[in-house]
Amino acid sequence: MRFTSIDVETANPKLSSICQIGVAIFEDGVVVDQWEQLVNPEDYFDATNIAVHGIRQEDVIYAPTFSELRTELEARLQGIVVCHTHFDRTAIRQACEKYDLTSPQCVWLDSARIARRTWEQFSASGYGLKNVCAEIGYKFQHHNA
Repeated sequence: MRFTSIDVETANPKLSSICQIGVAIFEDGVVVDQWEQLVNPEDYFDATNIAVHGIRQEDVIYAPTFSELRTELEARLQGIVVCHTHFDRTAIRQACEKYDLTSPQCVWLDSARIARRTWEQFSASGYGLKNVCAEIGYKFQHHNA
């Protein structure tokens, strides 16, 4: 069983403003590759978003743009790609649209949807990544934490 997990952070409320991408590739339950990259979103940074992830404009000023990372990212987004809620999938799609690129040809799997169907306590609310990670015994930590 091989799948890829992705998490993106955005600079502001526009989902196309990706400022960081994290990818982990799993094979038979073992991480076989990890990739994390700051991204210059070529957009403004909102204080609310900074408060969530701690990434500031000065952190990404010399980072590559999403367009410049597209080939490297596409090589990692193959087969099944797991994201938590539609956020990451939609952000990738909107960033592709922003730069007039095609979206990755992968199968997206929403782990929030799985959590809501698996654990009764998450069926209606509380299925955020931090809570789900606590349930499975994994320490969740944002960049700034």
